[in-house]
Amino acid sequence: MPSSSADRNEQEQRRREERTALEERGIDPYPYAWDVDAHAEDILDTFDDDKHQPEDGEPGEYAVSIAGRITGLRVMGGSAFFDLRDESGTIQVYVRSQDLGEDFYEEVFTELFDIGDIVGVKGFVFRTGMGEVTVRAADDFQLLAKSLRPPPPVKEVTEDGEVVEKHYEVTDKEFRYRQRYVDLFVNPDTRDVFRQRAELISTMRDFLDDRGYLEAETPVLQPVYGGATARPFKTHHNALDMPLYLRIADELYLKRLLVGGLEGVYEIGKDFRNEGLSRFHNPEFTMMECYVAYKDYRWMMDMTEELLRTVTTALHDDPVIEFEGHEIDMGGDWTRIPFFDAIEEMTGFNLYQADTERVYEVANDELGLDEVDPDMDLGALLDEIFSETVEPECIEPTFITDYPIELSPLAKKHREKEGLVERFELVVAGREIANAFSELNDPQDQRERFEAQARQRAEEEDVDVSDLIDEDYLRALEYGMPPAAGLGIGIDRLTMLLTGQESIRDVILFPLLRPERK
Repeated sequence: MPSSSADRNEQEQRRREERTALEERGIDPYPYAWDVDAHAEDILDTFDDDKHQPEDGEPGEYAVSIAGRITGLRVMGGSAFFDLRDESGTIQVYVRSQDLGEDFYEEVFTELFDIGDIVGVKGFVFRTGMGEVTVRAADDFQLLAKSLRPPPPVKEVTEDGEVVEKHYEVTDKEFRYRQRYVDLFVNPDTRDVFRQRAELISTMRDFLDDRGYLEAETPVLQPVYGGATARPFKTHHNALDMPLYLRIADELYLKRLLVGGLEGVYEIGKDFRNEGLSRFHNPEFTMMECYVAYKDYRWMMDMTEELLRTVTTALHDDPVIEFEGHEIDMGGDWTRIPFFDAIEEMTGFNLYQADTERVYEVANDELGLDEVDPDMDLGALLDEIFSETVEPECIEPTFITDYPIELSPLAKKHREKEGLVERFELVVAGREIANAFSELNDPQDQRERFEAQARQRAEEEDVDVSDLIDEDYLRALEYGMPPAAGLGIGIDRLTMLLTGQESIRDVILFPLLRPERK
C-alpha cells in the first residue's frame, strides 16, 4: 500500500484529475461492455510457436480479445509493455504508438492510464524475443474502468539477481478481510482458496444428488429456534407483530420433510449464532445438513468417510493433505473410538457413569483445567475435559462415538449402553469437522428432552418455557418419523482443512468485523 496517508491522498487526487482529463477528451472512463473471447491462462496454455508465431512485421493468426487489470507497466519511448491480470492469471500486453495512434499513445495512454486500471485489448498473440508469450494491442485498446485508488505495491522475489516471482503484497490481515475485493485482485492464492471452496460445495452437492437425496431450502427466519444449543439473533416482524430468530441449525425443518415421506434430504446454507468470534468461529457460517430415512449413525459414518474422501480427492487429486505441519491421510482407515474410551485413553480416568462431583474433581484437581467451576453441569464438564485432552490429539480422521446423553438432547438413546446416545463427531487436525446422530423419533422422549432443555434456557433468558418448545415439530413427530441418520458438516472448517488455512476468516469472503474506525 502507499507509504503514507499523504502519499495515498496525492495519488488519489492525481487519478481523479486523470479521470477529468479523459472526459474532457471525450473518453468515457466507464464504458458499458467489452467482448471477451480469451483469458490469460488459456492463451498461455494453447499458444503454439509453429502454428501461431507471426512472420516479422505480419499480424499473427492467433487473434484474441481480452480484458483485465493493469498490474505492471513499462513504457519505453514509442512502445510499452504491461501486465494484464484477468480471472485466470496474468499475461503480458505490448502496445505501440503506430498501432494506437501517436496522439492517443502519448497524450492518453502514457499520461492518463495507471496501474490498477481495467482495460480491453484486441489483437494477436506472439512470442517476444525474450521468450514471453504476449498479446499485441494491434486492433483495439480501451479503458474499461478508471481506478481512482492506487493498488498495493508490487513485491518482487529475487534469486541470484533474477526476479523469480512478482506479486502484489497485501499482508495485513485486517486490510485483507475488510477490503476482500483488493485481496482477491492482488492475491492469486486468495482466489484459489475460494475457487476450491466452491468446488468443495459443488462436489458435495453432486455426491448427495447422485444418491437421490433432495436439496431443500428451509426457513432462515424461525418463530422458535432449535436443532442445537446456541444463543440466537433475534428480530421482529412488523406486519405479524411477532419475534423471529435467525436459525441456529437446519435440523428440525429438514426432519419434518422425513415425516412428509422424503427419504433423503439435505441443505447447504447459512446458520447464525450470536456468540463469540475466534479463528474457528464466525457468527454467520455455512453448514451442510443431511438426513436419510431408515439409516443409523453407523451407516452414516461409512457415508461420511466416502463423502469426504471424494471431496478431498476432487480438490487435490489425492486423499493425502498437508495441514499445519501434519500429513493427513483422508483415504486411510479412520479411527472409531467411544467418547469415554477416548477420555480414558488420554487421561487415565474412566468417567463413564461418574456423577458430577467426581467429574469436576477429575477436571479440576487431577487435570487442572482452568475453564471449569463447581457450578458447571455434568455435560459441560465432560465437554471441557474432552475438548482439552482428546480433541487436540486427534490429527488423523477420528470418529468419536457414543456421547453422554447430557451433550446430545436430540440424539436417539444408545441401543446397548445406558446414559449414552448414538452420536459421532468427526475430528481431524484437532478440530470438529462433522457431527451426526441416529435421530430421535420418539415424540414423548423428544418432548421430555425439549422441556428439560427449555427449563434451563428459560432460567438463563428469563422467558416462558412454552415459548422455547417447538410444538409444531413435536406434532410432526406424532404423525410418525421413520428411523433416520442425520449429519452436519461445517463447510467453513472443512474448507480450512482442505485449503490449509488457519483462520475461518480466510475462507469466508466477507467475515464479520468490528466497525472500521474512521
